[in-house]
Order: sequence, then structure tokens, then C-alpha cells
Amino acid sequence: MVGMTASPGRRVLLAAPRGYCAGVDRAVIAVEKALEQYGAPIYVRHEIVHNKYVVQTLEKKGAIFVEQTAEVPEGSIVMFSAHGVAPVVHEEAAAGKLATIDATCPLVTKVHKEAVRFANEDFDILLIGHEGHEEVIGTSGEAPDHITLVDGPEDVAKVEVRDPSRVVWLSQTTLSVDETMETVDALKEKFPLLISPPSDDICYATQNRQLAVKQMGAEADLVIVVGSRNSSNSVRLVEVAKLAGARAAHLVDFAEEIDEAWLEGVTTVGVTSGASVPEILVEQVLEFLSGHGFEDVEIVKAAEESITFSLPKELRRDLRAEAAALVEARTGAPSGK
Repeated sequence: MVGMTASPGRRVLLAAPRGYCAGVDRAVIAVEKALEQYGAPIYVRHEIVHNKYVVQTLEKKGAIFVEQTAEVPEGSIVMFSAHGVAPVVHEEAAAGKLATIDATCPLVTKVHKEAVRFANEDFDILLIGHEGHEEVIGTSGEAPDHITLVDGPEDVAKVEVRDPSRVVWLSQTTLSVDETMETVDALKEKFPLLISPPSDDICYATQNRQLAVKQMGAEADLVIVVGSRNSSNSVRLVEVAKLAGARAAHLVDFAEEIDEAWLEGVTTVGVTSGASVPEILVEQVLEFLSGHGFEDVEIVKAAEESITFSLPKELRRDLRAEAAALVEARTGAPSGK
């Protein structure tokens, strides 16, 4: 494949929209702004977004990623990731005398508020999502006594509720639209009075990226999805591509992970990226493909996106001073930070 010359028969279908969604953009800028405003280190509980390149880049700038709140030194600043956290995590931060920045995506926050509202109204909540995913853990923590996780249609048979007339479904925001509705349909068969959330829980960006992949999948011999393996929405794009008719689909973090053997016999390559992927990584994939004869790039446009979110309100305060005051209030002596 090396040295392959350009051919008019070889082309790239480039999905639009792709890459960063508004929530990811907000979260990444929040870390950069906090580092600029308060200086390093800024601790981040869990990866701010599920992308290896983004995490590595922010680490070089002074961000420290931890899995547990207890790992953050007293009197420090900790940021919560775009996936959201359970209320107990906020309690842990307060107990640890930490100043906090909440970078939870507003669309995830919406689902949290729905969970609290329906729990307060004593509904059983069926949360469609993947066990162990950070977003699911955070949402479940809002109303643990009312929420049952449903990890796909195969889980429906074992779901039990107290009152079939007071049941509502919510979902993880980054799921496949089709997969989610398949689960919802199965739940409605079992619980005909099942209530749907007041607005669609699946993120607009997730839906738009899946729609673009569906449009290109039928024409593409191969679809390359740029994204990390712990990114739920990126993994879903690979699945959607295959279901849409792509002969093959692969997930890569970086262009160098592309196997040249994938291109054998291929004339059309679809390219997209998950909602936590910076555009520079897509550009590198396009450069790789151009070097292998795929120079003709056609845009497959599924939707326009203009949504933006304001930065977390905590970035408008002096958090270093707040953290020091929290320590001083407990010890009676300056923190020295």
C-alpha cells in the first residue's frame, strides 16, 4: 500500500458534524481556564472526557487526573468531569476541604434533575445505560432507591417494579438511538403504562453523529471512527456504521493505528470522530489516507450544530482562596497553600 498513487476511484466521505460537542468543548476549556486562572495543579476526578489525546495534553499543562476524591490533597481544587458525579461525590469533596468546579455537561445535568424529580414523585425509574459507565454511576447516585439499570433489551425480562402504573424510563446520553429505542420498545411491551422522559435524553450531538454515519455507511467499504475505546459514543459509531452497511468499521485513537491491510480492495472510506475528539486527530487520519491514494474528500452533512454552553460558574470565583479558607476553618491555622 505504501507509495500508492491517487486514483479518481478512491474517495473519503467525511462526516459532518463530527468531533467535539458543546459539552466536551465546555469541559476541556474549563480545565484550561482553571489552569490559567489558578495555576497547576488542578485535579480532575476521572478523565474530563473520554479521549486519550485530550487527557495527555491536559496532563502536560498541569492537570492531574484521579479516580477517587480521596486522592486529592486537602485544600486543593478538584473538577468533576463532563460525565457528572453522584451527590455523594460532592459530599466527599466537602469533607475533604476541596474547592470544586463542576464541569458536568448540562445535558447530563438535565437527566440528573429528571431522576430526582421522578424519585420525589415515587416513580420507579428504569435507566437505560451501560453498567460501570461514569455517567450511569452519577445518574444512579441521584436516586439509588428508585433506579434500576437496564443494560439493553436482554435485561428487560428480569426487571421488576413496585407499581407498573408508575414507571418511567431515562437513558444514558451517549447511547445508540436505535439500540435505546429497541430497549424502550421491549420495556413498553412489559410495562404498557411506561412513561417517557419529558424530552429526549440522548444527546443531540450523539444523534447527529450517528445520523451522519448512517448516511455514509451504505456507501463506504470501510468506516474509520476516531475515538478512544472508553468513549461510549465513539464505540456506538462503529456499531452504527456496520449496521448501516459498511463492510468494515474500526475505532482508532490516532492515524498510526490504521492498518494498511484495511485499505485493500477499498474504494470508499468513511471518516468520523466521537464527541470527545479534537479535530487535529481527524486531520491526521485524512493526511494518512491522502498518502495512500484517498485524496478526494466529500462531506456528508447530516445536521447543523450551533449549541454552546457557558463555562462553569465556579470559574468566576477565587477558588484557591476558598480552598485555603476551608482548611483554615477546620484547623484554625493557615493552610500554607
